Amino acid sequence: MTKVVEADKGFKVWWHLTRPHTLTASFVPVLLGTSMALAIDHETIHFGLFFAMLIASMLIQAATNMFNEYYDYKLGLDNENSVGIGGTIVRHGVAPKTIMMIALSFYGVAMLLGIYICAMTSWWLVAVGLVCMLIGYLYTGGPYPIAYSPFGELVSGAVMGMGIILIAFYIQTGEVTLDAVLISVPSMILVGAIMLSNNIRDIVGDTEGGRKTMAILVGRHNAVTILAAFFVVSYIWIVGLVFLGHLTPWALLVLLSAKKPIDSIKLFRAKEKPLEVMPAMKFTAQTNTIFGFLLAIGLLLSYFL
Repeated sequence: MTKVVEADKGFKVWWHLTRPHTLTASFVPVLLGTSMALAIDHETIHFGLFFAMLIASMLIQAATNMFNEYYDYKLGLDNENSVGIGGTIVRHGVAPKTIMMIALSFYGVAMLLGIYICAMTSWWLVAVGLVCMLIGYLYTGGPYPIAYSPFGELVSGAVMGMGIILIAFYIQTGEVTLDAVLISVPSMILVGAIMLSNNIRDIVGDTEGGRKTMAILVGRHNAVTILAAFFVVSYIWIVGLVFLGHLTPWALLVLLSAKKPIDSIKLFRAKEKPLEVMPAMKFTAQTNTIFGFLLAIGLLLSYFL
């Protein structure tokens, strides 16, 4: 086990364990779903439910990241030279069982928040929440980890993108409308794009580790093309919804974020080494975050103006 570096002890290590740069993938959908509730149904917001949903989603995301680190270490996919990992096990000497206990405790707190949400809305959400938590665990845990299959992008997008948005919308309005589903599609695609960009970066190591991700099956060049398609479809989808009257023209604010995905694709085309394409992954994650924020702002502007 790697000796813990003195400078890396304390809060910094534990904060790094959550992989905070990924938490926007759970924060933005809650904000967007709540903004949709205002814009579509013109109802007031229950802030207690909003914050409970927000914290629960971020805890589940952080726990999922910890399961990822735990099982990647157990399967020998992480080492001191691995790029893009939390590194608390292989670099900072944190015991794997400690990481698992923290992840399960995060799930415990999320469940308590979920009980509050269900008590205030519908107990049918218990089943939905448990499925989301199970998928978070099975993403890298269990005998057939989702992240090691070609379905990682689809599952993560459906749950962290569309699923969270629709739950956040439902707990505010008591229903799920067609417009809510349609507006959540780009978020689903962009969360999947984050996973795909991660798999493009790790294509060599994942191949050696026996994974069968989409990037490995289609090849690096085609995977980057698919990533570009994800970006294009997301923007065209919003433009189409505005044109068809499902969205306010304020939603076109998302176009202000278009430089990020362009930069991501350019870098993925020009570079291949994991360290060299790290900024491209950052641009992809920023696309999801900025796109979601701008769409939420557009929806809020349509409500207040």
